Amino acid sequence: MRFTYAESMVDPAYYLPLAQAAEAAGFDSMVVPDSLCYPEVSDSKYPFTPDGNREFLEGKPFIDPFVLIGAMGAVTSRLRFVTFVLKLPIRHPVLVAKQATSVAVMTGGRLALGIGTSPWPDDYAVCGVPWEGRGRRMDQQIEVIRGLSTGEYFALQGPDFDIPSIKISPVPDQPIPLLIGGHGEAALRRAARSGDGWLHGGGDLSELPSLLARLAELRAECGRAEEPFEIHVISPDAYTADGVAALEEIGVTDVIVGFRWPYTVGPDTEPLDSKIKNLNSYASDVIGKVR
Repeated sequence: MRFTYAESMVDPAYYLPLAQAAEAAGFDSMVVPDSLCYPEVSDSKYPFTPDGNREFLEGKPFIDPFVLIGAMGAVTSRLRFVTFVLKLPIRHPVLVAKQATSVAVMTGGRLALGIGTSPWPDDYAVCGVPWEGRGRRMDQQIEVIRGLSTGEYFALQGPDFDIPSIKISPVPDQPIPLLIGGHGEAALRRAARSGDGWLHGGGDLSELPSLLARLAELRAECGRAEEPFEIHVISPDAYTADGVAALEEIGVTDVIVGFRWPYTVGPDTEPLDSKIKNLNSYASDVIGKVR
């Protein structure tokens, strides 16, 4: 089992010391969120809060994930970084391929690219990208990112992208893992068919067993049941050693843990030393007992 630390929407000055503290405490990874902008007027709902309210996002600091990972990677040597999740369909895949390969090279291969479709039409509208066809577009984007990440010439002529034969340099020595986020059937199918893993976004925890069962079923249908596959999960079971063992039994490879409710309106007021104390306590109480 691997352990991932989750912290977001905090004072940007906290991220580097938190990354260093998480690495020193024995965490394997740290998730990095993605948020583009906050519209003044919107009726969009957030899928992972009990009432769909998204007001908690207003005024919260979000650093571009590739910039933040580059900064945290420069002050750590082992910690892996997982975008959780990059809103892929609103971006051009050649640009994402360049950003991701650059970060992977500069961090010594410590990037896992978690990708998903933004739940908000606002993001698409402000970027001038159609909401319709986002899943089809994402499938092509995965192909482009994988193709360009090899360092060889790659071309694609699809319904949404017409990319001539190009190559980028440098690229990492090993392929960048592409982890698919989302709980819907389309996301599970995409993870089973094209992903190196799946990211669980929380929400109704009673749905987790059925999601894992469906994912296993789809992977078998795709002939990929025996291939390596990462499963990253948010669960209350991750906060005890026995719970971690139970999650491992059902195929979970990575648990994501955080130590505060992030969906409150207004700025985070928890001091940095308190955050570090919490992650160190978890390392002692759980990670140290599991390993």
